[in-house]
Amino acid sequence: MDWLPLLSTLAGAAIGIVATLIADRNRWKHEDVKEALRLRLDIYTQYTTTVKVLGESLRALAEREHPSDEERALALREAFRDSGIAIASERMWLIAPQPVVKASNSVFHCLRRICDGYIDGIAVSSPEDRARWEARGNAAAKMRKLMREDLGVGPLTERHSPLLNDYNNPAAQ
Repeated sequence: MDWLPLLSTLAGAAIGIVATLIADRNRWKHEDVKEALRLRLDIYTQYTTTVKVLGESLRALAEREHPSDEERALALREAFRDSGIAIASERMWLIAPQPVVKASNSVFHCLRRICDGYIDGIAVSSPEDRARWEARGNAAAKMRKLMREDLGVGPLTERHSPLLNDYNNPAAQ
């Protein structure tokens, strides 16, 4: 009996099975990487949107007239709590790489200082308020840069929004 054709058929089948398993594993790993990227994009989008909306809400509440300082403080604290930033921040802590988490935490604390400043009576657009907003802007720019790097997206060539000082300079807009 000639064993050579049988052995070559078995060897070919084994090679085919192994090749198929390797291809399936590579395809699975590629899909896993794509899903992780989509998840981080969703988390980053939620966080940056929450940061933007919270900042606008805090500024609007600080500019609004309130019956008392206590009412103003309560409204600002509620806005911060109800913004969803705590949930978005926790998602960042669970999923994002350490540099992004650190940068997002910095933005969170900048917003906390802005809120606390308004609670303490700092006036909107005062020099101290401008300094806090500029710190938030710089922290947010760094955070977005790290997020873009993590997502494999190139850097931005210009700022998404002007600095607070640019609002008083029509040429900068």
